[in-house]
Amino acid sequence: MRLDKFLSDMGVASRKETAKAVRAGLVLVNGIPAKSPDQKVDETKDTVAFCGREIAYQKFVYLMLNKPEGYLSATEDGRGATVLDLLPEEYRRMELFPCGRLDKNTKGLLLLTNDGDLCHRLLSPKYHVEKTYALTAKFPISDEDIQTLESGVDLGDFVTKPAGVKRTGEKTLELTITEGKFHQVKRMLEALHNQVIDLERIAFGGLTLPKNLARGDFRPLTETEQNTLFAKGNRTT
Repeated sequence: MRLDKFLSDMGVASRKETAKAVRAGLVLVNGIPAKSPDQKVDETKDTVAFCGREIAYQKFVYLMLNKPEGYLSATEDGRGATVLDLLPEEYRRMELFPCGRLDKNTKGLLLLTNDGDLCHRLLSPKYHVEKTYALTAKFPISDEDIQTLESGVDLGDFVTKPAGVKRTGEKTLELTITEGKFHQVKRMLEALHNQVIDLERIAFGGLTLPKNLARGDFRPLTETEQNTLFAKGNRTT
C-alpha cells in the first residue's frame, strides 16, 4: 500500500498533506524518514508515524453514535446538517456512512462505518436483524393495539412481521422489529389510529445504546460489540 493512501485511509492527512509532511521529514516508517509519499508500506507490519504520532492501520471503522434530533442520516445533503457533521475531521475523511437511517426527528443509536458488505447484510431482510425503538404515542395504547403489533399490522402495501412489544406506560412502549421500511414505526402507530410523538432507537443488531453516551456523542465499538455485529451479519472476520 502507498504511504499516502495509508494516511488518507486513516483520516490523518490528504495525499497533498502527506507529500508536504514527507518533504518536511515529519513522516517516519519504522523510525526512518519516508522518502516519498508513494513509498510502499505493509499496513500489517510496518510502523508509521505522522508528526510524532504513531498511526495504526484499521481497514474498517465502526462507530456508535447517539443521534440527536435535527440531523439527517446521510453523508451529505443540501437541506441541512448530517450525522457526519457530528464527527471530527479525522473521521469525516474516512468515507464513513450511516448503516441504515433514522428520520431527521428520530434520535438514538446509529451505526457509522465504511464496511459496505457488513452494512448490507445487517439491513438485508434475509438476516432478520432486530431494531428496538422506545416510543411515546399521542393517545393511550390499548391491549388490543399491542396484540395487533405482535401479530402484524396491515399497512396497505404490506403486512408487517410480528413485532416484539414491551409496554412501559400508558402511552409508551418498546417496539422491536426486523424490517426497516420507510417510516415503518410511525406508520404502524398510524394504522392503529394513533401517532408517534417521540421516537428513539435504543438497540440495533445486538448493540444497546449506552446510558452514558450523551446525545450527539459517539465512540468506536469495542471488539466484543464488533463481533456481535459480525455474528448478526453472519460474518466470521
